Amino acid sequence: MTSPPRLLIIGCGDVGLRVLKLLAGRWRVFALTSSPARASALRQAGAVPLRGNLDEPATLGRLTGLADLVLHLAPPAAAGATDARTRHLLAALARRPPTALVYVSTTGVYGDCGGDRIDETRAVNPATDRARRRVDAESQLRAFGRRHGVRVGLLRVPGIYARDREGGHPRERLVRGTPVLRREDDVYTNHIHADDLARACLLALLRGRPQRVVNACDDSELLMGDYFDLAADLAGLPRPERITRAQAAERMSPIQLSFWSESRRLANKRLRRELRLSLRYPTPREGL
Repeated sequence: MTSPPRLLIIGCGDVGLRVLKLLAGRWRVFALTSSPARASALRQAGAVPLRGNLDEPATLGRLTGLADLVLHLAPPAAAGATDARTRHLLAALARRPPTALVYVSTTGVYGDCGGDRIDETRAVNPATDRARRRVDAESQLRAFGRRHGVRVGLLRVPGIYARDREGGHPRERLVRGTPVLRREDDVYTNHIHADDLARACLLALLRGRPQRVVNACDDSELLMGDYFDLAADLAGLPRPERITRAQAAERMSPIQLSFWSESRRLANKRLRRELRLSLRYPTPREGL
């Protein structure tokens, strides 16, 4: 009898827990955590918790040869232009590499595309250190895959949302009265429901092509203001105030402004054709 796959999840937060729910105990799953307080929740969700910290390479020895499949969900550290955490992880895995590794990256690596429709052949153009860290991680992972014969998949992910995800529903922002840009200044934004992303992660582990990038996004093409108008209408809340870009520069934080400085519309043909994912929430109207 064939033994079930052995999966190692790095950074088992909301999306990782959704992956565990989909698997429902059919696979042997290990989850790396640096927090002792998380162990009980991970165990209840169906994973074997492993203590380790990506910032402390000496704690990662147990990962060597542990699993056939690796799902890397951990973000880089909050500063710098490179991702030391991924470097430490790959050093631990290199001694006995897995068969496949999937990394959840960000569509921020494309930078501002001026509202163009783009696919995965678009060259990366990161405009922030946050995005540069992701580009560095992607480069490390693809090189690792080529060097060790590991099937590495890169899922580039936009805004993740879900009604039951902490901070994943626009209602909180609407209640706070946070404004959005007026239509003539607005930017296109992209989305994926957290449940669809969890399914994409599993399909990428099973079906992904070697060293392949896939845009993990839904079918929508929404201006950011229209997204929040839709959320307000569905929640029975007032639509947000519309302001000019000049007003936004005076009222918004640098991080908020950075999201308003990039506009792109993502194609998801690889997600549908190669991973054969049928989206349960093809647009935020269904997901919200």
